[in-house]
Amino acid sequence: MDVYEPIMGAFPVAKRLWKKIVDVKGIPDPEEVSSLLEDIGLKKLYAGEGLAIFRNKFVIALLIPQKNMIVIDFISASGDLSDALELIAYYDKEIECYVVEILPANELEYEENLGIEPVIIDAKTFELKSYPVLGEFTQGKKTIYLHIDEETYKLWKESGKLNVCPVCGGELRWRGKKAVCVECGIEVIVHEEHQA
Repeated sequence: MDVYEPIMGAFPVAKRLWKKIVDVKGIPDPEEVSSLLEDIGLKKLYAGEGLAIFRNKFVIALLIPQKNMIVIDFISASGDLSDALELIAYYDKEIECYVVEILPANELEYEENLGIEPVIIDAKTFELKSYPVLGEFTQGKKTIYLHIDEETYKLWKESGKLNVCPVCGGELRWRGKKAVCVECGIEVIVHEEHQA
């Protein structure tokens, strides 16, 4: 998997965390979350004293588990904080839901949470109550591609926001099952499931 930038790590881990919360009926333990980070190609460098550090050549991830909450900071290995992201998974007592959200770590640069829809999971039924558009990235020669599955596309369509970039909130232009954001340049590709 390509993880050249913080967002390229945050999206697939958020999707895996969502599935894990549904599977275990709650916030997964730090070891399970560590496995998710290793699954996307990050190597564990350190674990202890309430912190685990992962990295590849381009991205550093800090896993900071807390009671009923998981926090993962994704930072560019160059040390540039402008594109750093924080992924948070927690139980929200007010709405009785589990929430997984991706927020900019540098709030001075961003005034919102980019364009990323949080994952909201009902704590009783474990059904999805939001329309997150999460997938995996690949790096092309001139652009970054966000690959999503047909199930994610159907959810996105239900939200009525197919023309909104799931990364920056900008305008998407579609051609078939592919779209390009006119603001950030990310290309979204919908992959149909092939049955054997």
